[in-house]
Amino acid sequence: MTRFDIITCQPHLLTGPFDHSILKRAQDKGLVEVHLHDLRKYAINKHGQIDDYAFGGGAGMVLMVEPIAKCIRELQAQRTYDAVIYMTPDGQTLNQPMANRLSMLKNIIILCGHYKGVDQRVRDLFVTHEISIGDYVLSGGELAAAVLADSLIRLIPGVLNDESSALSDSFQDNLLAPPVYSRPADFEGHTVPDILLSGNTPKVEEWRFEQAVQRTRQLRPDLLPDEKN
Repeated sequence: MTRFDIITCQPHLLTGPFDHSILKRAQDKGLVEVHLHDLRKYAINKHGQIDDYAFGGGAGMVLMVEPIAKCIRELQAQRTYDAVIYMTPDGQTLNQPMANRLSMLKNIIILCGHYKGVDQRVRDLFVTHEISIGDYVLSGGELAAAVLADSLIRLIPGVLNDESSALSDSFQDNLLAPPVYSRPADFEGHTVPDILLSGNTPKVEEWRFEQAVQRTRQLRPDLLPDEKN
């Protein structure tokens, strides 16, 4: 069982992604637990305050250290966590090797930023990993948290009906996935490559590898060591 505790000031943004498809089936199978924690329940006053102006001035509000500390400490009092992850655009960019490593952890806290981010002391005192999903800014960390959780959950043994499917995804071997085809074999004159209809598995795998290399060289040459020089 892998447990995700997601701390957010907008929990309603996260109910949808975990209530459908593979992520829901993973929970139904008892392989994953996902718990959403509304940061406003840990507010510093009866008005539900969780943010304040930044010291030194400037535009935008900052999520305060006290509510976040209270929530994290309450969770850590109940169990040991392998990681406390803060979703932030200035974090390390999420990639497949990172997802592979994190998917092996059992208890994970994901903290969603909002506004101008969190008080730096949260990052100094509690956060073990800072992760970004790309060089752009979202309104909050909720969608990024869903992306991260999805990338980890699908790698957990038993989540996918065919576990080899995840191993053939793009980036698992620093290559993009090759083209895929389904029925019909001929659509308005556009046909499936003959090799895929041949039944010759070794030749099919050879073709897929060649296509993966070709596609990677065209679309993401930075992934190929010999293309970086």
